[in-house]
Amino acid sequence: MLFLKYLLLFTGSGLLAAAAGILAYDLYRALIRKKEEGEGPTGPSPASLVSGGVRWGVRWNVAQKLAACSVLPLLAGLSITVVPAGSAGVRLSQFSGASSSTLYPGVHFMLPLGQSMETFNVRDIVYTTSTGAGDPKLATGDVLKVQTKEGLEVGLALAIRYRIDPSKLAYVYTNLPQPVEREMVPPVVASVFREIAPNYQVRELFATKRDEIRRLAADRISQKLGADGIQVKEVMLRDIHLPDEFAKSLEGVLLKEQENERLTVELDVKQKMVRVAELEAEALKAREVKAAEGQAQVTVLQAKAQADAMQYKIGRAHV
Repeated sequence: MLFLKYLLLFTGSGLLAAAAGILAYDLYRALIRKKEEGEGPTGPSPASLVSGGVRWGVRWNVAQKLAACSVLPLLAGLSITVVPAGSAGVRLSQFSGASSSTLYPGVHFMLPLGQSMETFNVRDIVYTTSTGAGDPKLATGDVLKVQTKEGLEVGLALAIRYRIDPSKLAYVYTNLPQPVEREMVPPVVASVFREIAPNYQVRELFATKRDEIRRLAADRISQKLGADGIQVKEVMLRDIHLPDEFAKSLEGVLLKEQENERLTVELDVKQKMVRVAELEAEALKAREVKAAEGQAQVTVLQAKAQADAMQYKIGRAHV
């Protein structure tokens, strides 16, 4: 269908160009002939050429027919509109404004010179922010900084994946500032995180409640943008840049905590080793007691056996 559209436009433009070329050529030849016949130093006027079109060979009828024939293919070509894959369009009328129906990928027909189409990208779009740390030339996305409960400024690197709802294109085009990728999404994302961050301390934002803050911000962003036909699919908190002085102090605290955890683990291990040694000593003592009891029983049995033997010998001697 695109081939047909461009073929019609090319045909109409060609006919129109041919009409203009014929007129230009014939007028040029007429001027040359008039000069050669000496009709005035300044040459003929356009009115004289029109009235004497037959005499001077200006083919007005042919040019008019070609121009008239070019109108039909031009209008037919302008009436064909194609919405590419991954996009959607809204029909705009010079008389009634934006249509409420959405034009999905494919071929659509418009009223030439009376209607037009505005297309929108309905694929997933990723809006990113950077922390502002390092070389600004290497940073990708807008710089986003927020203030925490302590008043410290923290940089956030975010990635928000969203798309424009195709069923609400008429509302998006009529009511929202364009383009929405720059005029709507960045201010909403920045305002939501700047509203949430002051309720948390730096350490909570950085570690303990990081996921909670992300989920809360995702819910608020989805609610605000969803009302305007923008569907938020995912909010990712990629990186957090802490102030340099606080980062150093936090690093020292974390090292001390790690050392404390290491000592706690070592103490637990040693306590367990002592307990194992105690259990082994108790087991050895129990074995020794059992062995002593067994030896005593053997000694008693041996003494009894010897006493029995003595009594037997004595009884034999009396006999």
